[in-house]
Amino acid sequence: MSSVSGAHQDNGISRPAPLPVPEQVKAQLILAQTHLDAGRREDAFSCFGIAARSGHPVALNMLGRAYERGWGVKRNPAMAARCFETAIEGGDGWAMFNLADLFLAGDGVPKNTQRAYRLYVDAARTGNAKALNMLGIMHEDGSVPAGEPDPDTAHQFYQAAAEGGDCWAWLNLARLALERGAWSEAALELEKALDCAIVGVPDAVLALIRPHARERVFQAVMIRCLALLEAQAARGVSHAA
Repeated sequence: MSSVSGAHQDNGISRPAPLPVPEQVKAQLILAQTHLDAGRREDAFSCFGIAARSGHPVALNMLGRAYERGWGVKRNPAMAARCFETAIEGGDGWAMFNLADLFLAGDGVPKNTQRAYRLYVDAARTGNAKALNMLGIMHEDGSVPAGEPDPDTAHQFYQAAAEGGDCWAWLNLARLALERGAWSEAALELEKALDCAIVGVPDAVLALIRPHARERVFQAVMIRCLALLEAQAARGVSHAA
């Protein structure tokens, strides 16, 4: 099974602590998110752009996300990378994480796993649990600078990320437990992942336990997954096929 995939240092350069978000910028970001949730992507992009004119790193990161995901604008990962770079200069941890994703994939920037790793480390130092999960993935698959898989270190990063609240890290811990045949441990970790109740998690859990569906310990997990999917469908939320 494959792994399931937020003052700092980068190349020796000190990063400032994040700045408070001014109320006017915060209002534009909230409005942008409201438009985005309602499917009005062009309006969302406009609000992200207005907020980013302030130069605030949080707003620049969100404008970068719009370019990265194509929210109301043609997808442009190279422009997203430039926005993230500028936001990082202001100390934004999520921009570090997002730029790391681009370098890891070679999306809009040359593929550079060493740069990605350093950026995930920087993001993790800001308290980003998702960055800890990504560090776990890189240690598990050997894409770290040392170039060797290190399952023990990967497990430590997954554990730290899970304790920090990242549901995907709980899924990775459960996957490793399943590979060891530790059914009860896996079931508990899958329950922790489902506590997040975010879109995509129930599908991922079902995919993990499908080969073990006859194990009684997973029956309650499966029932909970189906209930969450039904609730999401009732709200008009689509899920993975």
